[in-house]
Amino acid sequence: MTSTLQPASRISAVYRLFQAGRWLAAEHPGVKGPGDWTRETAAAYVAAMDRATVGQWSTSAGSFKGHVGKPFSAATKEGVLKALRTFFSDCQEWGWIVVRFQPARALATPRSVRALIGPDPRTIADATWAKLVWAGLNLTDRDLSRPDDREAAEDGHFYPAALVRALVAVWLFSGLRRDEILRLRVGCIRWQAVNDGSEAAAGNKRRVCLLDVPVNKTGTAFTKPVDGIVGEAVAAWEAVRPLQPLWLDPKTGGRVHVLFSHRGRRVGPTYINAVLIPLLCRKAGVPAEDARGRITSHRARATIATQLYNAREPMSLSELQEWLGHRSPDSTRHYTKVSPTRLAKSYQDAGYFARNLRAVEVLIDQGAVRAGLAAGEAWKHYDLGHGYCTYDFFDQCPHRMACARCSFYMPKDSSKALLLEGKANLLRLRQEIPLNDDEVRVVDEGIAAHEELAARLADVPTPDGETPRRTDAGR
Repeated sequence: MTSTLQPASRISAVYRLFQAGRWLAAEHPGVKGPGDWTRETAAAYVAAMDRATVGQWSTSAGSFKGHVGKPFSAATKEGVLKALRTFFSDCQEWGWIVVRFQPARALATPRSVRALIGPDPRTIADATWAKLVWAGLNLTDRDLSRPDDREAAEDGHFYPAALVRALVAVWLFSGLRRDEILRLRVGCIRWQAVNDGSEAAAGNKRRVCLLDVPVNKTGTAFTKPVDGIVGEAVAAWEAVRPLQPLWLDPKTGGRVHVLFSHRGRRVGPTYINAVLIPLLCRKAGVPAEDARGRITSHRARATIATQLYNAREPMSLSELQEWLGHRSPDSTRHYTKVSPTRLAKSYQDAGYFARNLRAVEVLIDQGAVRAGLAAGEAWKHYDLGHGYCTYDFFDQCPHRMACARCSFYMPKDSSKALLLEGKANLLRLRQEIPLNDDEVRVVDEGIAAHEELAARLADVPTPDGETPRRTDAGR
């Protein structure tokens, strides 16, 4: 009775304790109460929860029916152990049991499990999200009606069309949490007219739609701008909304008029995920699950935030923090993931691959080719700037960017080079060759790097078999 947690959190903790009790009955029947637990019992429980599967210590799978038999996620393991740590800490502090071990240490979550826990916003692919937006903007009365009243009641289509359209618009464009959406109040939309300096006409004005968001799990109430379509849909619903009784907001303790309420009750917490999103998926022709799991209400928040951050004129981190209603910028950073398209463009602009390639001009002596190669005359010449290399496999030569002036080398100031350049039948091509780090330095930094590379290759044989050191000694 003294817990300050929300009712759902308290119920979850109780069920975690039930799981521990069932585990004790199966594995340690001699342990009858909290006072009988020892450090060894706690260690055994931690190991068991690390290997536990969904439904193993539960009476009913409930909403996790499709996951029965699968291993616990890291977050679930942390939740199970945290509930038991809190329980034993309270028992010891209130003097209900004798202190026999420290819960914070004996029931600590293993480090390997903690490393897997972290916010991971699951954005929806742009193509899928675009189809869902189209479906939401084109909902018809036929989409929301069913011929059989019983089936309609089961699917939740008994809500008025105006309510559903307003709820869809808020979900698609506001980036709110599910609890914030369902706790919006009547009159939450405000219109503000502002001068648009970009318009030619001085008197031209446009209206900005402001949405008042109620107190949320991390902060106080705040106001955010949203697309005008949200305001229009909400206004259409408020115009036909019947008078509803006041609802007690558990977060503020005040009695308020909830926007999304019908027949004396507000829209249920499972309606968006269980009914509304499957309805949009069917109309859009997209699966209700993708590679990252089921499409849920919170994934829209992550998708919208990611798109705002990756827009052509993106919102800054501080602006996005204010728009999402985060108390700390660290929470906002989890949503500021760079999209693959933007990352690919940045990678391409960085020119990593191009940096390790260089284009070398190649001269093809067509006369020598027509005369035949049997005569042994060079027909391909790689332009090195200071001379030509006539080695056919130039791209495999270790001395290519620091020429050792072997027998395949032709200085540009030689008579051979002058005769070659004077030929009218030359075909000029450009060939890209991959460079290693040392060769890139030669190209980018110049003479010092060239001399350093040449000294390192002094004893490496050139294509004609001689090393640069012996070639220089022969001169």
